[in-house]
Amino acid sequence: MNVSGKTKVCAVIGDPIEHSLSPAIQNAAFQHLGLDYAYVAFTVRKEDLKNAILGVRGLGLYGLNVTMPHKIAVIQYLDQLDETARNFGSVNTILNKNGRLVGYTTDGIGLLNALNYNGVDPYGKKIAILGAGGASRSVSFALAREAKELVILNRTLEKAENLVNDLAVVSGKKAKLEAKRLCDEEIEKELKNTDILINTSSVGMHPNETETPVSPDFLDARMVVFDLVYEPLETTLLREARKIGAKTIDGLTMLVHQGAASFEIWTDKKAPIEVMMKVATEKLKNKKAQA
Repeated sequence: MNVSGKTKVCAVIGDPIEHSLSPAIQNAAFQHLGLDYAYVAFTVRKEDLKNAILGVRGLGLYGLNVTMPHKIAVIQYLDQLDETARNFGSVNTILNKNGRLVGYTTDGIGLLNALNYNGVDPYGKKIAILGAGGASRSVSFALAREAKELVILNRTLEKAENLVNDLAVVSGKKAKLEAKRLCDEEIEKELKNTDILINTSSVGMHPNETETPVSPDFLDARMVVFDLVYEPLETTLLREARKIGAKTIDGLTMLVHQGAASFEIWTDKKAPIEVMMKVATEKLKNKKAQA
């Protein structure tokens, strides 16, 4: 990588950020297309977010990815939001347009593209989403206009109900929307006719790899099971789903596709998905080998 005074610098901010695969993924994409861009990672604590965004303006950083815990708080420091970011109420991508900071969210399009990449069409399907946090919000908003039925299952029912109420405002009531408590009784009932199951919770994430949000007894071979967790790459949920013959999609696919959408906002170029997938997979395997 040849960095000069003309190089456009992009970055990811969050806390923690040391684990991020984004620098490797984005720099590989820039280099593959011969673009004069560079991508770095910065740890930014909650109390330092305002100063960090001022730094983006002052230093002229070209673009940002924003990860936890800043996706909502960063909005107050931006000049403009695109329609999707306004609907989602969160931002994970920022473009610096000559000093004017515009916020986007690529989580939703990343999810839809990840499904499409794996040959899955969510249109007219019943989709069950586990969890009602920030990741669930992005996923459910993207799917509310595609699905025939969308059910949000969460341990705290009120949180799921609040999300469903927000979804009803932007979905145009195209999908049947329901909130259910995340418990065995409701999971078993809902999954009997679910086409796509998406886990947006952290259950099963390293170091708790043996955990799963759904008992294998409730899974069905005809459904698609998508786990947004990517470390480990094959969670217990995905492994059990694969054993019974269900189609599975791992969280790395989502990470790469939402990153690809950010890449396209910054560069106005088609992202090299296969290059990004290859680098992400290799980095994750090397990380596991070194652990």
